[in-house]
Order: sequence, then C-alpha cells, then structure tokens
Amino acid sequence: MNLYSRSIPSLQGVLTVPGDKSISHRAAILGGLADGVTEVDNFLCSEDCLNTLRAMEQLGARVEVLESREGCGPVRFRITGVAMRPHSPSRPIDCGNSGTGMRLLAGMLAACPFDSEMFGDASLSSRPMGRIMSPLEQMGARIEARGSKPGCAPLFIHAGHVRPISYTLPMASAQVKSAILLAGMFAEGTTTVIQPAVTRDHTERLFRHFGVSCSVDGLAVSTEGPALPRAHDLTVPADISSAAFWMVAAATRPGSRLTLRQVGLNETRCAVISALRRMGAHMDIVKTSPEDAGEPYGDITIYGAGSLHGTALLPEEIPNLIDEIPILAVAGALSDGDLVVRNARELRVKETDRIATTAANLRAMGATVEEFDDGMIVRGGTALKGAELPSYGDHRIAMSFLVAGFSASGETVLTDAGCINTSYPGFDRDLSQFLP
Repeated sequence: MNLYSRSIPSLQGVLTVPGDKSISHRAAILGGLADGVTEVDNFLCSEDCLNTLRAMEQLGARVEVLESREGCGPVRFRITGVAMRPHSPSRPIDCGNSGTGMRLLAGMLAACPFDSEMFGDASLSSRPMGRIMSPLEQMGARIEARGSKPGCAPLFIHAGHVRPISYTLPMASAQVKSAILLAGMFAEGTTTVIQPAVTRDHTERLFRHFGVSCSVDGLAVSTEGPALPRAHDLTVPADISSAAFWMVAAATRPGSRLTLRQVGLNETRCAVISALRRMGAHMDIVKTSPEDAGEPYGDITIYGAGSLHGTALLPEEIPNLIDEIPILAVAGALSDGDLVVRNARELRVKETDRIATTAANLRAMGATVEEFDDGMIVRGGTALKGAELPSYGDHRIAMSFLVAGFSASGETVLTDAGCINTSYPGFDRDLSQFLP
C-alpha cells in the first residue's frame, strides 16, 4: 500500500489517536496474569499489540471482545487472567514485528515450568535480545537465541525457576527493566533494577494498578515476589508517540489549531512536548483523567504560530523520546537552525536503522543532514520538495515523511506504507481528512 501527502495551508479540528502502544502491551500481559476479570478499554488494536494479546490467550487467558474496530481488532475487551499460572503453549508464540512484546513476554516465560519458543518477522529476528537474556539468565533462566544472527530470535526458553536479583542496567531501557520486573513477580524475594537514567514507568504504574508491590527509590525500582496481580479495569490513554506526528504537523503549518484528545501525559513520556516547546511550538494542555486512572491523560491543543527554531535534544531526554526522533528530525528540517541528536545509538537497532533511514529520506526531500554513529544534525532552513520515498518497512519512518509532505512542494509518496498498522491503524483515514 502506498500513501501520499501534499502541501496544505494549515490543520484545523479535533483528533483522537489510537491507544498507547506501550501500555496496551503491558495491559494484555498483566491482565492475562491477574486473578479475575479485567476490562480494558481503548486498547491499541495494532498488529504488535494484538500479537501480545494472542500470546496471552495461548498461555491460558480468555478474551471476550466487547468492541472492535472494523478491519483491525478489539479495542475493548474483558480478559480473564490465569492467576499467575500460565499454561504451556501448544505452539511457538508469534511476536510479529514487536520487540516490546518479545522482550516483555520473555521475562514472564523465563519463570514458567514449561518450555516455550518465540519468533518474529525478519525485522524482529535482526534485533538484539541479549540485553534481556543476560539478566534473566542471572535470575536462573535458560534461554537459547536460535536466530541467524548472534543473540537474535527465535528464542527458546527452557522450563525453569527464577530467583531475585539486583541488576544494574548497562543502558537505559524500559523494556529490559520490565522484563526483569515481570520475572521478579514469580521469584521469592526482592528483585531490583537500577537504571542509569529514568525510563518510561508504565510497568511500575500498572504493577500498582493491579495491586503488585513496586517501589521506586531514585533510579532503583523493586518488586516483591511471588506476586498475584488482582484484576482491575483499565482505560488506555491515546499514544503520545502517535500524537507527536500531528503535534509536529500542526506546529509547522502557520495558522493551525489542532486539538488531540485524551493523550497520555505520563511525565516519563512527555520529553517530546518539552523538545517542541524549546523549538518554539505553542500548545495548551488540559488534564482530563480522574485521579484513579492509573495513567494521566489530557487534551493537547497545538497552534501553528510561525517558524520553529533549532534545539539540541538533551541526553537525559533520549530514552523517553527515542520513538519520536524521526518526526522531530522532520521538525528540525522545517525550522530555522539545527536540530542536534546525539547519544541515540539505540536508533540503529529499531525496526530499521532509524538514523540512516531518517537521514536518507530527509536528503531525498532536499534537507541537509550530518550523520553520526549515535545521532545526526538536521540543518533547517531549506525548502523541502516532494519525493517518492521508501518506508523501509518502518511505521514511524512512513508517518514522519507523510507529515513532512504537508510542508513540501509537490506530492510526497510513501511506498509500502502498510507497515503503519504496526502502531497506528486508521492513520490513512486521519491523514486523508487534512488533504485537499
């Protein structure tokens, strides 16, 4: 599927983007492990999250669909958990394109008294899994990476028993932290993860939401096992990483006024807001979530009020806006000045090498980009021109450059844009409402 965009004068209106991807993965896993029935609303029915939900069904959880999005999947359902006694799966678990799903499920499966296997598509099979294997093996797990590349999927996890550890992360990673904490739920005693920097804390919040012990002392996060999560209904906020595409789209088109509804406002995910404000973006934020929501959310209104200016992304921001860097690079190309991205080597091992693919597509549109091993400098001030661009099979690359097309002369075409369904089913519909 190819999608196109072209220059538009401004963006006006109200938009609700799909549910948060990170929270949806964790809601499926913790709801599936819980004792009782949890109703999940605004679940992200993307391919990635649906694979995690199907995995929990393979492990014994029962899902009753209450509401579906046509052509996508369930957005509201009840899940009956297994009360921390997962069943042995009858076949290998397909994680599709989801590194989050595979890494989090590995933490849980590492503690189970049965063998299991997980696999994924070609992209997932090229991404590093050693970062979770090492701490889980310290906990007593036995994991084999059987991919063609060292440390890559498929993963075969032997039946085992885990013990609590204190583990210092060599790099900031919410996925590794979460895998260890999920394994720690099955261990007897205190499992602690010490982070080099604060990472998104959805796992910690959902542990508390489901009644699981979770304490935070500075950069140390601990849980007590064995734990039994209790069913607790949950509404998933709209995904701020998906909202970021429209935030940049509106901020870079003068005269725009776009409101994004019920966007997640978790402070460990709001670095993209801080970065855009430093670039001169104008926005109003109104919190609308009740106090017991588990995750804060609210409405964000973005105004296109003139040119943005360059900024440097701060080292401490990088872990919490890693997924938004491609669209921030587009904002940088449309600004006066330079956008500087360093300390972001993790971008090299995402669905694509996002440093290389972002730089290549920006250059194809006429921008100047200086590329480094751990980032890039995007030079602003050059008018973009439309082009036919590859998505590289990467959802965030595809959406970023369709947004770039709003500010480029001529037509911009993204080839192989079906990958967008990985995180944003319905993006094509939302895109079309702004095109003439």
